[in-house]
Amino acid sequence: MTKDHGPSIKDDKLYEDLRDEGMSKEKAARISNAKAGGDEPSKKGGEAKPYEEWTRKELYDRARELEIPHRSEMDKRQLIEALRNH
Repeated sequence: MTKDHGPSIKDDKLYEDLRDEGMSKEKAARISNAKAGGDEPSKKGGEAKPYEEWTRKELYDRARELEIPHRSEMDKRQLIEALRNH
């Protein structure tokens, strides 16, 4: 039986499957909620500029928010890769 993960998770079954595959809680939640949107048009990639246009400080600050390890040792390219793969 699928556990109820609360109102922040829209598709509990998909969330559990993704967690079983080894995804982080945050990434599993993002994916399961995006797919649970159904027929609604996706707003992914909306108004934010691409990471390549961010400054290193902006990238670093976002990496800090997401608690990406070793961020202080990363250059801009590495920060972009870490953010995209988080």
